[in-house]
Amino acid sequence: MRVAVVGATGAVGSTMLGVMRERSFPADEVVAFASERSVGRTIDFGDRDLEVRALSEDSIQGFDVALFSAGRTTSGEWAPRFVEAGAVVVDNSSRWRMEDDVPLVVAEVNPHALDRQKGIVANPNCSTMQMVVALKPILDAVGIERLVVTTLQSVSGTGQRAVEELHDQTRALIEADEMPAPQVFPHQIAGNVLPQAGNFPADSDYTDEELKLVNESRKILEAPDIGVSATCTRVPVYTSHSESVNVQTRDPLSPEECRELLAGFPGITVLDDPADGVYPLAIDAAGRDDVLVGRIRRDPSHERCLNLWIVSDNLRKGAATNAVQLAELLQSRGLLRTGTKRAA
Repeated sequence: MRVAVVGATGAVGSTMLGVMRERSFPADEVVAFASERSVGRTIDFGDRDLEVRALSEDSIQGFDVALFSAGRTTSGEWAPRFVEAGAVVVDNSSRWRMEDDVPLVVAEVNPHALDRQKGIVANPNCSTMQMVVALKPILDAVGIERLVVTTLQSVSGTGQRAVEELHDQTRALIEADEMPAPQVFPHQIAGNVLPQAGNFPADSDYTDEELKLVNESRKILEAPDIGVSATCTRVPVYTSHSESVNVQTRDPLSPEECRELLAGFPGITVLDDPADGVYPLAIDAAGRDDVLVGRIRRDPSHERCLNLWIVSDNLRKGAATNAVQLAELLQSRGLLRTGTKRAA
């Protein structure tokens, strides 16, 4: 199996390569693609180095799978070309997620959706990803009517430049130096909380990150009637997104029953003994693939509402790990058609 990783030098792309090594991904050849300025760089891939290549009609031929994390513009242009050349694309950008004929898939939640792919499979937004993993067992058991979500999203979700901005601003705070002007975020992020993650589309009071939580969750869970109210914030944390989620269920569900449901679901670790300081932390989720859930408690204002605290590494399960899992599922389900050209 030949695998292309497009955007291999970025935060998610490099994490994809690391996850592939960790999981002993069954690739006979892995080829790294990135922008022109990175062409010729070498990337450590365990027992061998990968030399970064440029995208071209010739260079994209002969792949079985292409894992994309290069932004929606690149995905919009090159994903169909990879499909035409015979590959199945797993795309991490927002470009294809809400297309009717493109499945939006989380490995533990809706793997059956892969069966209807026509060459492109979409990876959801990182905040959506961790939330639906925690919601799926609840939905199946008692149904869900409404969600009220507040996210606390780490800077790595915005990219490497955002990580560097937090680092430089934090150093200036500690050393009492002149604060560098913000370049990535609209305001200083160090020592601050921004009530904005993402951008505001025209004529909208909600950011695109908030709208993704609404629309992507409904599509993945195949539950278009779930009400979702979302507020997405950016916090001075390097890795892992945290979420406070209020879940209104259709049928009653006790906190004890909820803990049992979640503990038995693949990809979830329950950490819920708050009196002893046991609950999900961003620093504990970093570097892990499980979604961590805790602070499971009854909402005293509503008999069918529970509050959950959900944390996950946004670069791993929120992006790279799920993409690799989907590629593994495509292979194991016989959905790769080597050498067969298909229309996008």
